[in-house]
Amino acid sequence: MIMAKISIITVCFNSKATIENTIDSVLCQDYNSLEYIIIDGGSTDGTLDIIKKYEGKVSCVISEPDQGIYDAMNKGIKLATGAVIGILNSDDCFSDNHVVSIVANRFDSEDIDACYGDITYVDREVPSRRVRFWQAGGYQQDRLRDGWIMPHPAFFVRQEIYERYGVFNLNFKVAADYELMLRFLLKGIKMSYVNQSLINMKEGGHSSRN
Repeated sequence: MIMAKISIITVCFNSKATIENTIDSVLCQDYNSLEYIIIDGGSTDGTLDIIKKYEGKVSCVISEPDQGIYDAMNKGIKLATGAVIGILNSDDCFSDNHVVSIVANRFDSEDIDACYGDITYVDREVPSRRVRFWQAGGYQQDRLRDGWIMPHPAFFVRQEIYERYGVFNLNFKVAADYELMLRFLLKGIKMSYVNQSLINMKEGGHSSRN
């Protein structure tokens, strides 16, 4: 199997309480061709001190003011050099250390533009306690009328799709992830559903409401 580079982007701002677990969940992945980019919005709570402990292990760290989470994500996408890009929020973790390998295998074995999986919501104070489960299910176009969309934290897409159809629209302050994925779907991108949890998301985060 050709080891295509996969870029993982984490954006953060004053995320001292959670960023270390997020970083660890990326660095413990068993996939070797991995680029990890952290975009920080100018944290003042000690987040950067934690990130500095991983100097030499994180591919790129940028810390500067931004226009919000989606602006930071766009910065990361612009910097990414991988064939496939995933975005892991600063209070989320991969479900296990095989997630990126599973994603890479899906792109290697199928003619697809993107893949997505399920999300396990966990208690913010006790991350080992499962709160609920988002089973995304397979994509069918008529589900869009019912408000269905694949879960963005468990969404991985080829870099060329961003280049072709654009990045996050900053006019959407809260739902730019929804708009972006809907835009991709309406353009007819080819997707594959991974029928398992890829992300552990702490309940109450920026986009934890389904």
